[in-house]
Amino acid sequence: MEGGTHFRRRKNRANGYTPCMTFPLRPFQIGPLRIELPVVPAPLAGYSDLSYRLLCRRLGAGYCTTEMMLDKCLLVGGKLRKRLIQTHQEDHPTAGQLIGNDPLVMAAAAGVIREVGFNAVDINFACPVHKALSRKRGGYLLKQPELALEIIRAIRASVDLPVTVKLRHKFRNSDDDEAFWRIAEGAFDAGAAAICVHARSVESKYAGAAQWEFIASVKRRFPGRTIIGSGDVMSPADALAMLENTGVDAVAVARGGLGNPWFFRQVADLAAGRTPYQPGLSEQRELMAWHFSHAEGLYGNRTAKIMRKFGIKYARMHPNPGKVRSAFIAVRSGEEWNSVLQQFYTE
Repeated sequence: MEGGTHFRRRKNRANGYTPCMTFPLRPFQIGPLRIELPVVPAPLAGYSDLSYRLLCRRLGAGYCTTEMMLDKCLLVGGKLRKRLIQTHQEDHPTAGQLIGNDPLVMAAAAGVIREVGFNAVDINFACPVHKALSRKRGGYLLKQPELALEIIRAIRASVDLPVTVKLRHKFRNSDDDEAFWRIAEGAFDAGAAAICVHARSVESKYAGAAQWEFIASVKRRFPGRTIIGSGDVMSPADALAMLENTGVDAVAVARGGLGNPWFFRQVADLAAGRTPYQPGLSEQRELMAWHFSHAEGLYGNRTAKIMRKFGIKYARMHPNPGKVRSAFIAVRSGEEWNSVLQQFYTE
């Protein structure tokens, strides 16, 4: 049960389930951008770097968003800024996601996103982590809807790119929906191209069930607008279930896609009534070797430390996930990463 309403889950053999009948997948729009597959990777801090985005694209994702970028960081030089804004000719269309609380600074940072060559600006009013909230950023803006709208209007006035907004349902579980609706309606009035709705409160973070019925109510209220749903999409079947049961235009996949960049291809297979594609160990090895090699260009001698968290996620697809997870945790170098691949990913 999600939000007091029963939703029929589509299940597939790739996740221990059985195939279902076909389901039509329709393209969706973000301003002038047409995205063919209505299931996209959600931006994840510490994960959605250029390497990860390129992997998702090569396996079916048609639209990506960068990891969260602090507005002030984009206005100064430094290694972090250089890494965050890296893109590639294959990395389009992509939105640059901004977090901050000053309309003028956010507008200036949006200008950087445009100059770099990203195709849209995504505003994060959803982040629930303490560091963001303590600095009155991210999900904190649900407590200041008028400031949130000032930020949206300032960014819209500063760049000629589609602007999207990520929102959570409410700040506290005990709050009403007033702040959400105020920001959502004001965002569309200001010319926002889409809203992504994570159907939990900021207070809940990722605990408890996402309220899919609330996502459905957002789409009912804005039938002619692009609404993207997020929350509890842990399998390709869940992505189709959200599309089917809430009526949203697209679904953003967060934790459910980590370690499985084939997720998007599997969605297309499942929707067509096919058994979802399952990569063999050699294909997984090849992809993980490429991922590490490409990440070295972003992180240098920190690559092994960064890639361990990806390895832990990749291990979930292996027949011996516990052993492989432990092996990746112990990785301290590129040689050790390749050793794990040779040991566990040979057919």
